[in-house]
Amino acid sequence: MTTVLSFLFVLGVLIFVHELGHFWMARRNGVRVLTFSLGFGPKILNIKRGDTEYCISIIPLGGYVKMAGESAEDPRSGAPDEFLSKTKWQRFQILIMGPVMNIALAFVVTTVVLLQGVEAPIYEGQPPVVGAVEAGSAAEKVGIVRGDRILTVAGEAVPTWEAFNMAVGIRPDRDVALTLDRSGQPVSVTVRPSPVSKYEIGMIGVLPDVNPVIRSVTPGDPADKAGFKVGDQVMAVNGQRIVLSSDLVKATSKSAGTALDITLKRGDTEQHVQVTPVKRGDRGMIGIATSEPTRSFQPGPFEAVKLSAQRTVEGSGMIFKTMGQLFSGQASPRQLMGPVAIAQLSGESAQAGWVALLALMSMISLNLGVLNLMPIPVLDGGHILILLLEGVARRDFSLQVKEKLLMAGFVVLMALMVTVIYNDLTRIAWIERLMPWRN
Repeated sequence: MTTVLSFLFVLGVLIFVHELGHFWMARRNGVRVLTFSLGFGPKILNIKRGDTEYCISIIPLGGYVKMAGESAEDPRSGAPDEFLSKTKWQRFQILIMGPVMNIALAFVVTTVVLLQGVEAPIYEGQPPVVGAVEAGSAAEKVGIVRGDRILTVAGEAVPTWEAFNMAVGIRPDRDVALTLDRSGQPVSVTVRPSPVSKYEIGMIGVLPDVNPVIRSVTPGDPADKAGFKVGDQVMAVNGQRIVLSSDLVKATSKSAGTALDITLKRGDTEQHVQVTPVKRGDRGMIGIATSEPTRSFQPGPFEAVKLSAQRTVEGSGMIFKTMGQLFSGQASPRQLMGPVAIAQLSGESAQAGWVALLALMSMISLNLGVLNLMPIPVLDGGHILILLLEGVARRDFSLQVKEKLLMAGFVVLMALMVTVIYNDLTRIAWIERLMPWRN
């Protein structure tokens, strides 16, 4: 139920804001609006005020604003309050305001999220110097070693771990050229990232030079009895280096009832501690909570606005770039998400708290706004492109030409929809089991 409600909340807000942009600008330019609908299909709730019918329709996967004389097929009287009676500049304003409102919403919500405080792993903003290489990983197979500094991915500079993870993450199952700095000497390798998790994020098996820090110790549990302290760093388990908290969880989960030799670092001193995980459910646990070293700061209002603007600009650029890589085949279409995946993410975010849910809403709103600006007929960006082309040609295109352009856009959009629906279905375990080519 949480998943459904959070999904409807997120989607409802995004659709309302988008259509409100079209509606407000249409009214501002004197265009008569016939319908303002949240959702498609049969109407389940409607009310009429003036010339406009406001309604909620049964399929909550979109919405629309219907304007008088909106297309050449609509009955037209030539009245000045019809959409096609307006100048190209006025029509441009109406078309672009939907995406602009989504981008503005992303900016506002991100500002609100930032004002709650920021906490992020320290390593994300550091240069991608390899601290460990996972056994059997793609990185190990091509000879990447600890201490290598990753300079470029597919020809793009990656100044931080965050940039590196993004560049590799969108390229699962694709050969990717890396440039490394090894003791001052340039090294070039080609690696094939493996898809990880149901979202098939590309990973090559390199880890930063960090160790988990103990955030809490449960009184009376094995770790407490063995002398673990908050602030200790977990360096190794049975001699195997521990880099991320997930590595520690894996090591302890499979070792219920078996004594482990855990190397802790307290201050500048390392010590070996023996501890035996107890079985709880189907996994072994020692009673600690850990995380990677993080940096925290509380931005003021002006700083939050500045940082939000920066993130919005960077995020928009990354979306355009990723879409270009999708069409060129450099990025994987397997990572595209549809309604089911968004619903799952909404539910997970809602359980993590309202800040996480707002952060997800901001991300989706930015994607919705930017993607609607793509020059694909049927989308707002496609209609804007036709307007611009007509402006350059100094004449309106014929109905036949517009129909062909819209049909081409419709085919592209349907292909994207089929892709995202297929991706969503394969992320549901029992449905994927019915697909023999996926097993």
